[in-house]
Amino acid sequence: MKTTLRYLGFAISVCLVLPAGAVAQNPLSWQDVRDKFEASNPTLRAGQIGIEESRAAEITAHLRPNPQTSLTYDQIGNTDSGSPLSASNLIATVSYLHERRHKRELRLESAQNATQIAVANQSDLERTLIFSLRTAFVQTLQEKQVRDLARENLSFYDRLLGVHRDRYKAGGIAQVDLDRLELQRVQYESDLQTAEVNLRTAKIQLLALLNEHSPVDQFDVTGIFDFSTQIPTLEELRQTALENRPDLKAAMQATEKAKSDHRLAVANGSTDPTITVDAGFPSISQTYLSYNPPLRQYVGVGVSIPLKIFDRNQGEKLRAELDIHRNEKLSEVARAQVFKDVDSAYATVTSTVSLLQPYKDRYLQQASRIRDTISFSYEHGAASLLDFLSAQADYRSVQVNYLNLVASYLSAASQLNLAVGREVIQ
Repeated sequence: MKTTLRYLGFAISVCLVLPAGAVAQNPLSWQDVRDKFEASNPTLRAGQIGIEESRAAEITAHLRPNPQTSLTYDQIGNTDSGSPLSASNLIATVSYLHERRHKRELRLESAQNATQIAVANQSDLERTLIFSLRTAFVQTLQEKQVRDLARENLSFYDRLLGVHRDRYKAGGIAQVDLDRLELQRVQYESDLQTAEVNLRTAKIQLLALLNEHSPVDQFDVTGIFDFSTQIPTLEELRQTALENRPDLKAAMQATEKAKSDHRLAVANGSTDPTITVDAGFPSISQTYLSYNPPLRQYVGVGVSIPLKIFDRNQGEKLRAELDIHRNEKLSEVARAQVFKDVDSAYATVTSTVSLLQPYKDRYLQQASRIRDTISFSYEHGAASLLDFLSAQADYRSVQVNYLNLVASYLSAASQLNLAVGREVIQ
């Protein structure tokens, strides 16, 4: 028990001595990266604030007109009584604009349509940014695979060099052949260094999208770097895109808003009466003696109706009607763009899969088998040095081509997800 406590105390002291950032973070999966992006990306957060602003505009659009009130103290002047206030009169007036033809409801409907457009545009922005994030994530996975392949190739070549050095010492090969073999190692070292640099660059780009300031060496991602032959049919993808593409939804919603705006323009061409109520309060000593019986206080009601003779909102009615037709054409353009994006991305994915399948079925195994066979033959004097170096180069080329094709497939799958509007291929 004492030994266990002593080890535990030592471990705690080591953790306290190490710097706070010395412990590497756990590798992030694609879902982890996406969650961090959606929570911290300032562009997405700014767009969400824009939606809240649009919802605030709905409140303004649905407000009733404020009533107007005024107080007038009139008839102050020279009278026979000698007091300038003996004939004074206090008049209070209250007026209210009564909106007809459901103008307030139509303003609210137009504002709500604007909010729905803002929501669709925000979804479209997120769709585009997620595609950029996915591209950076795939790039990081690709560079990790290339780095691991470069390490494997260098390690394999170092083991072969060890065997050939023993052969040289035993007189099995000439000095010039050993020198050429050792000189070839520079290519493998260069591949590893280039892969390390490319991996750091990909991580930096991904960190920038995440608005993350973690050290590059402590940041890592993990995920499946492979392809799948299970792809939905083109008709399924088209239908899914029509149901999910936010830019198409925004275009269709813009048409609905244009129709609401046209109804509002027609309503604004109607007259709105202003109802006025006024009351007069003469001074205590003052009465309206001309009235029989004399009038002391009074109340009046009036209605003011503007005459729509010249301005009947003709221009706005016409503009709103033309805007409906314009947005309908834009919706047709957006729909055609959806089909174009889906068809193009689908063709790219299927083409990449057709290229990857023979690599996985034959070429990878053949390249590995040829390398091992030529290496064994060269070690036993049955193959030339040129054949050995060529087999090594062919193996490296096939492996790198395969990794690049897998990355192309994942990028094409991301492009297809972008075209459809949601993840149909993980």
